[in-house]
Amino acid sequence: MNDSTPVIIAARRTPIGTAGLALKDVDTTGLAAPVLGRLHDDLGHDHTPDQVVLGNCVGAGGNVARVASLAAGFDVGVPALTVDLQCGSGLAAITTAAAFVRSGTADLVLAGGVESASTAPWRMWPPADGAAPQRYSRAPFAPAHIGDPEMGAAADAVAARWGISRERQDAYAVRSHSRAAAARAAGRFDDELVALPRLDRDERVRSTLSATTLGRLPAAFTSGGTVTAGNACGINDGAAAVAVVSEGRRRADGIPGLACVDWETMGVDPNLPGVGPVPAIRKLLRRNAITLDDVGVIEVNEAFAAQVLACCDELALDEERVCVEGGALALGHPWGASGAVLAVRLFSQMVRHDGPELGLAAIAVGGGQGVAMLVRRVG
Repeated sequence: MNDSTPVIIAARRTPIGTAGLALKDVDTTGLAAPVLGRLHDDLGHDHTPDQVVLGNCVGAGGNVARVASLAAGFDVGVPALTVDLQCGSGLAAITTAAAFVRSGTADLVLAGGVESASTAPWRMWPPADGAAPQRYSRAPFAPAHIGDPEMGAAADAVAARWGISRERQDAYAVRSHSRAAAARAAGRFDDELVALPRLDRDERVRSTLSATTLGRLPAAFTSGGTVTAGNACGINDGAAAVAVVSEGRRRADGIPGLACVDWETMGVDPNLPGVGPVPAIRKLLRRNAITLDDVGVIEVNEAFAAQVLACCDELALDEERVCVEGGALALGHPWGASGAVLAVRLFSQMVRHDGPELGLAAIAVGGGQGVAMLVRRVG
């Protein structure tokens, strides 16, 4: 590892809220600025960032990162960049920050993501031929002639293609909640959270959830499907960010961190986007001459139980090894922030709690892509 290797030295996130509930009136600035400010406090105020990079999917537009950076009190001279890789935006922001540091163009970058589904504005198509304006629901993930399914329907397609049963999905979802509830009770989230005025812990986690309860829920997206509201992630609000510096600077400061060893983005069939992490993970492992057996902590975003399980089957990965302190099925999936939440979770497990040496974060992206990042504990 050389001095230019990018290293995460601090990591924070908000509690994740359920859309329309505790954080219903908190916009992207109100979510991201407190996280950026707390990171700045963690580092000491003599550490001014050279750049702020945030991912966001469905905000009001404009440069979300710039507004949040200024609201956090950073100098007007600190530039900020907003990136959109859909659900991969938060992780893409971190790999972008890592690239800045590795290239030598920045010494300290704060990077992550934010999503406020609750305050996302409604957009309308302009009226045509005297007709009334029509609501614009979402941007396309892919051209219609290739296939542009809604994510729930795509998860059902993944479940069918990989033979993931309803019972297995429900059992996985129950395990995610159980693990998150146990981790919360043990204080495993405490040091990563930035409490907000109306929410100081993750809102979605259920400590008493059973497969019997989930088994009563109907299919949510397609007739005869197996994906339900119980084994899918829900719609959520939240923000997460990390501080990235060079290994040379980290070593000089004498603090531990997570070296961003390598990262990869790959494409898959837009009709089966949930398995996007598979080729990205395979390429990372191959390029770094390791196997999944060498990786001690594995965080795969749990948008749907079906897609995580399909990824596990395709990679011959024991599903019990994924998200051992609960994942997005329990914590929530604030789209543009979720990739950054994975990085925060790795930092807590590997650095704050002195965990295994190697970790992996991966997330699927609408339109058929996957992002993965390999990290190593240092210091």
